[in-house]
Amino acid sequence: MAADSAPTDAKPTDSEPTESGHKVGRSTVMTASDWDGRYAEGRQWSVEPNRFFAEVATALETGDGPSGRKAVDLACGEGRNAVWLAERGWDVTAVDFSAVGVERGRVGASERGIDLAWDIADLETWNMGAEAWDLVAHVYLHWGPDQREPLLRRCAEAVAVGGALVVVGHDRSNIEHGHGGPQNPDLLTTSDELRDLLSACGLDVTRSEVVYRDLSVVGEDGVEIPVRAIDHVVVARRR
Repeated sequence: MAADSAPTDAKPTDSEPTESGHKVGRSTVMTASDWDGRYAEGRQWSVEPNRFFAEVATALETGDGPSGRKAVDLACGEGRNAVWLAERGWDVTAVDFSAVGVERGRVGASERGIDLAWDIADLETWNMGAEAWDLVAHVYLHWGPDQREPLLRRCAEAVAVGGALVVVGHDRSNIEHGHGGPQNPDLLTTSDELRDLLSACGLDVTRSEVVYRDLSVVGEDGVEIPVRAIDHVVVARRR
């Protein structure tokens, strides 16, 4: 199972997808078949990376750049974050269970002359390995707690020495105080909960905070109305 990411500067209406791909008010996790249907309609997201993820990933790069460092983008969708990483010199593997989304990402990367590995797989069974990745990207991937916690523990185990796990997602407070995203609190978490879980996994949490995205929606009268989405960013390192 997986969820994907959407354009950073999206302006969703009540019938358009939000950052995670959920339509406003949606409360269930989408299946591979659901996503295949969505991607078959055409490109869903921008080609630019999520701005919060790009900010963190850039800060993780050393003075010599990321060349040769291994990154995995979980639930990559059409691959905008994965392609951006590969373009910067990371050795990237992009994983998603939507064959249509992965194929669109593969074709787009090839057209731009960008080389990375693509894998069509369900993250519940995909083997991440142990201390295998310098960067693990967990971006707008929303599961219920029975699946979320085991996945995050596997993500933590997969971080190499000196590497990082980067989690960007809708915060649970977004349901009451923000706009868009899943409306089922079981699919969401908070930065504090993630900090505690990843610390218990032996990682050093260097950033754990709520962040905001200013958007606009189109009202019934056709006038744009400013709204704010509430997300969180958590960065956990293996020293």
